[in-house]
Amino acid sequence: MKYYLVAGEASGDLHGANLMKALKERDADADFRYFGGDLMQAEGGTLVKYYADMAFMGFVEVLFNLKTILKNLRTCKQDILQYQPDVLVLIDFPGFNLKIAEFAKQNNLLVCYYISPKVWAWNQKRVLKIKRIVDHLFCILPFEVQFYKEWGMDIDYVGNPLLDAVDAFTPDPDFREKHNLQNKKIIALLPGSRKQEISRLLPDMAAAARRFPDFMLVVAGAPSFYADYYSQYLNGADVPVIFDSTYDILCNAEAALVASGTATLETALFNVPQVVLYKGNALTIGIARMLVKIKFISLVNLIMDKLVVKELIQEDCNPKVIATELNKLLNDNLYRTEMLRNYDLLDERMGLPGASAKTASLILKYASKK
Repeated sequence: MKYYLVAGEASGDLHGANLMKALKERDADADFRYFGGDLMQAEGGTLVKYYADMAFMGFVEVLFNLKTILKNLRTCKQDILQYQPDVLVLIDFPGFNLKIAEFAKQNNLLVCYYISPKVWAWNQKRVLKIKRIVDHLFCILPFEVQFYKEWGMDIDYVGNPLLDAVDAFTPDPDFREKHNLQNKKIIALLPGSRKQEISRLLPDMAAAARRFPDFMLVVAGAPSFYADYYSQYLNGADVPVIFDSTYDILCNAEAALVASGTATLETALFNVPQVVLYKGNALTIGIARMLVKIKFISLVNLIMDKLVVKELIQEDCNPKVIATELNKLLNDNLYRTEMLRNYDLLDERMGLPGASAKTASLILKYASKK
């Protein structure tokens, strides 16, 4: 069959690649066309648009980049019509993908949505639109099942695909030696995969972590950037930026400073104590604080429904406060042990790997009935 996938950020590229792999195992003649990144491209098919040209975060940032976003939407719609896929698979990225879903539904295409839009966070009435324009919704967070049930919507809960990625990962035993990291314990800096995240978070991350000279800082670089891009935010400090090795970095890290997003859950799954950071445009934050109806921003805390990892948002996200929290992770044994104990409980709540395989099987089942 012909599959058209749309992923608009690094996490979507990861989950899209794993889903493509699972689909190929069940459909040897699978043909793929997609918006995505390097990981999806490694699985074959045709890459139409790279996600780095699409990832805009925040209300104000979207307005400033509206011309580019509208152009990307037009490109995607035209390409889908020309390709005429058997099934359209939309991966997270709701601001863009819900518009694509509506268009696809108008053109009688089968719409599968993998990784539910986080409508439980704000404007919950969007569920009504999802019911109208999405044929099959695959959810990956345990609490989403009850949420959608309360809105009268049947969904498929498939488990979390990060478990697949972590389970499939094999650490590189020579990682430290390859990157000359043998001498000190590591503080991992994960500043995100968008330009806005990196520019706003990395200077504060580096300034805070440099207060711990007995540790080595290592930046997990996103594949859509070069080392020079990161260096401008490191104020001349000799900090290695290592690409395509986030899991190896986490395997070797004593603690981590992490941009809010999928990486917070990945960090927890690797049992690395962390501080979660978020800083955005002031107007965007003001709007979000009025609209968003959730207690936490990190997936770890949302899944556990309690404060497991410290979240530093906007004015609290500064080198002094970050360093205070980082000091607790590195030097307060009780604080560190309690976080790791909660990670064990998180593992139990997350369940077992298999989300990619389950989703692939369901997509094939639904497409065959079309």
